[in-house]
Amino acid sequence: MGEFGLIIVIIIAIIVVLWLFFYFIPLGLWFTAIFSNVRVPIFALVGMRIRKVPPGVILNALISATKAGLKIDRDNLEAHYLAGGNVISVVKALISADKANIQLDFKAATAIDLAGRDVLTAVQMSVNPKVIDTPPVSAVAKDGIQLIAKARVTVRANIKQLVGGAGEDTVLARVGEGIVSSIGSSQSHKEVLENPDSISRLVLNKGLDAGTAFEILSIDIADIDIGKNIGAVLQMDQANADKNIAQAKAEERRAMAVALEQEMKAKAQEARAKVIEAEVEIPLAMAHAFKSGNLGIMDYYKMKNIEADTSMRDSIAGSSDKTKKPK
Repeated sequence: MGEFGLIIVIIIAIIVVLWLFFYFIPLGLWFTAIFSNVRVPIFALVGMRIRKVPPGVILNALISATKAGLKIDRDNLEAHYLAGGNVISVVKALISADKANIQLDFKAATAIDLAGRDVLTAVQMSVNPKVIDTPPVSAVAKDGIQLIAKARVTVRANIKQLVGGAGEDTVLARVGEGIVSSIGSSQSHKEVLENPDSISRLVLNKGLDAGTAFEILSIDIADIDIGKNIGAVLQMDQANADKNIAQAKAEERRAMAVALEQEMKAKAQEARAKVIEAEVEIPLAMAHAFKSGNLGIMDYYKMKNIEADTSMRDSIAGSSDKTKKPK
């Protein structure tokens, strides 16, 4: 039993040693590289394992590049992998760019990849342009009519501007701004409806792709709809505002008139009070005149007769006015 256990331990040890040997010395990959005309020392593969770089990824990338006629340094691939880059994507992008006669070197490709952009997709977009649909853009012509336009922007990737260049959102924002400016400068909305290509020409001439990761090839107006009559709405709002202002001023004048009327009534009441006060003082003045001798008894009777005569004349005149028939 002891010999059997020893044999099992020896077998397990041999298996572990063989696994470690083939793990650190991938003979299969080494033979594949040799038959693919890629010369990689076997100790370089051991070094990749120690540096925690998968030899399969590096060798497959080297084989693909060699078969495509590209010369890429193995150490540069390892450095890019250790920096967190996608080695396979970079090599495929270099192969695609070479086949499409696009100027793209290894340094630029790795920089684009490390910047967070898909370098392979960028190369493919350089060959096959992409169409971007803009959201509806609302603008108002000079005649006050609102127009709602939709555009299709055909772009291709600008390899030189992929690092640090603005993305699709910036392109869409600039195109929308150009559409608003073009429609706003039109004298009439009918001009825009008759010649929608004028918008495309004006927008393209503005150089909207400057500083972006794309090159705008064309801008096509897909649809234009008529919206609200903004000019009429603004005029109605202005008329309502003017009406409210006029009503406020009229109310102010009415309040001032009411206040003036109240003031006049108060002055009239004050005047009547003064008259009554003066009438109260008349008997006192007459008594004082009697005492001082300035007024005699005969003068007093004459005054009374005059008052009675005046009252009689007023009563006669009033009765005659009441009995007079209308013509």
